[in-house]
Amino acid sequence: MRILLAIAACCWAIDVAGQEAALLERGWTVDGVARQALVYAPESAKSDATPVVFAFHGHGGTMRQASLSFHDHTVWPEALVIYPQGLNTPGQLTDPAGKRSGWQKQAGDQDDRDLKFFDAMLASIEQDYKVDARRIYATGHSNGGGFTYVLWSARGDVFAAVAPSSAALKRGMSITPKPALHLAGETDPLVKYEWQQLTMQLVRKVNGCDEDGTAWGESGPLVGTIYASKRGTPFVSLLYSGGHKFPPEAPALIVKFFKEHAKGE
Repeated sequence: MRILLAIAACCWAIDVAGQEAALLERGWTVDGVARQALVYAPESAKSDATPVVFAFHGHGGTMRQASLSFHDHTVWPEALVIYPQGLNTPGQLTDPAGKRSGWQKQAGDQDDRDLKFFDAMLASIEQDYKVDARRIYATGHSNGGGFTYVLWSARGDVFAAVAPSSAALKRGMSITPKPALHLAGETDPLVKYEWQQLTMQLVRKVNGCDEDGTAWGESGPLVGTIYASKRGTPFVSLLYSGGHKFPPEAPALIVKFFKEHAKGE
């Protein structure tokens, strides 16, 4: 048993090392502040139209932790994937002193520092690579999921689809119809499930979805339901019985959803 555990640990270490080796740290200066992100770019991104995924860590997280938990670049190696690093941010539910990293909560908050950061990242990626403007996506967990909703509200025209996790729309935030997947834990003690239910109901209404849904995705601990829309803006609820933790089965399903949607289709 010890030998098997040692082999498994070794394989995991090699896998993590391989993931990190594929990522490059890039920097930007936004309003005089240094910002960073880990970026994965396939070799083909220089010559072929390439989809882009932005993946935002939760409050207190890091870009490196996000690259390991989301690992969208390993699930979708043909895509260009960016894991941005947040700045110290006062939290609404935890960390009121703002000693840990996070993202602005709505447009106008923190002088829009993170919306400006997103704009700078996208502009430089479009300059350095051949980006498929029809296939740009955003996802994030917790505070990162909340910022995904901020991006949908403030930069909605950029994205083909979004996939927030363990987050809720803020009061007064407006969104326009767009394919969306929302991942929620039914026993989430932090971002209450009932808050997320209200968000999902609102998104379905905005997207013009049918009342009844059908099964979507693979069987397992995550239960997916898709609500079709005559506007071409379906909504997927992806539910699990757990709490606030990002489930390891989620990245494959989020990437599956992204692959199913491009702007103009």
